[in-house]
Amino acid sequence: MIANLLSIAGSDPSGGAGIQADLKTFAALGTYGAAAITALTAQNTRGVAAVHRLPATFVGAEIDSLYADLHIDAVKIGMLATGEVAEVVAERLVLHGARHVVLDPVMIATSGDRLLDGAAIEVIRHQLIPLAEVVTPNLAEAAALLAEPVADDLPAMRRAAERLWRLGPRAVLLKGGHLPGARCPDLLFDGERMAELSAERVATRNTHGTGCTLSAAIAARLARGDDIAAACRAAKAYLTAAIAAADRLSVGGGHGPVHHFHALWREGAQAGGG
Repeated sequence: MIANLLSIAGSDPSGGAGIQADLKTFAALGTYGAAAITALTAQNTRGVAAVHRLPATFVGAEIDSLYADLHIDAVKIGMLATGEVAEVVAERLVLHGARHVVLDPVMIATSGDRLLDGAAIEVIRHQLIPLAEVVTPNLAEAAALLAEPVADDLPAMRRAAERLWRLGPRAVLLKGGHLPGARCPDLLFDGERMAELSAERVATRNTHGTGCTLSAAIAARLARGDDIAAACRAAKAYLTAAIAAADRLSVGGGHGPVHHFHALWREGAQAGGG
């Protein structure tokens, strides 16, 4: 049977991040995606013009309606926007016995626009992270969750990953893509082993939605039966290839999306062609 996945996140009308990126990733990796939207955004590849945050009760109703009908094999959580929404999401995950929860603590868009209020950070830290099988912060998000300076080298990343793990997830995948250098190092820590997942840095400005895509890919691989280490490695490889193929797309004039369907679309195929 094909696994069913749930994305709980904000909507990106430009299609590169949020719910749209998650659903593309789920489909590309052979799973079926459903979605509970937490916020509507007016944005494009250049930035976020406006955010409309949905009421927490409505987000809860979305989640309840899906669990009442679908067998959900894994959950990816992205933009939560407010503390009230974050609390409702945490309550519903417990209520419905959610499996394979992957938490991407989205705080700031690629364009630099802030997407999360301060109250939500506290809920994420104390209520959602302990429910997560994998939490996937970047360096700035990790610093906000830990209330400490941003890690600027691998030793500092290792210390941050250990402290994040103490907040309660089964594993932490700390993303080091903002470090300088020719490679992008991520650290995976499960309380016993610290593994470095490294990939060559791709020279492109089309990196919109990379964090959403990575966490969605991890959820898809977990739902398909991978263990945490295998899921993270496969997701990292998928994202790296999607970034490498991003310049085959022509979407907007800012930070364009990665190519979620790089392995499925034939280069040069025309719309409507065989």
